[in-house]
Amino acid sequence: MDHKRGFLAFIVAFVFIFFFGYLWHGILMKPMYMATSTLWRPEAEFQSHFPTLILGHAIIAFAFTGLYVSKIGINSIVLGILACGINTIRFAVEPLTTNMLWMWFAGDLICFAIMGALIGAIYKPSTAS
Repeated sequence: MDHKRGFLAFIVAFVFIFFFGYLWHGILMKPMYMATSTLWRPEAEFQSHFPTLILGHAIIAFAFTGLYVSKIGINSIVLGILACGINTIRFAVEPLTTNMLWMWFAGDLICFAIMGALIGAIYKPSTAS
């Protein structure tokens, strides 16, 4: 494993997933969240948990990068499908809307596919001569 490229891939993955999440959830899905505001933390409380949000993105980026470079490779969409399964369970136990669930599916599949492509572009496996 090339640790320098692995670390760079992690940083790129973290920056991407954080900003993708902001665009997808903070802008595109904001009307859906506002319509279901009783399900979510109030803005001030959310802001007090913002460091935890950043940590969560870092954990996902780290795990995704590690799995990508060691096992999954170009099949990174499998992790998007895994996230869809998790969201389906959340839908079963939380009073979420069907539209929200479909948007989460789309966002996770798009996010993990792009993140896999970014990591793949940075962390190309060395070919044996």
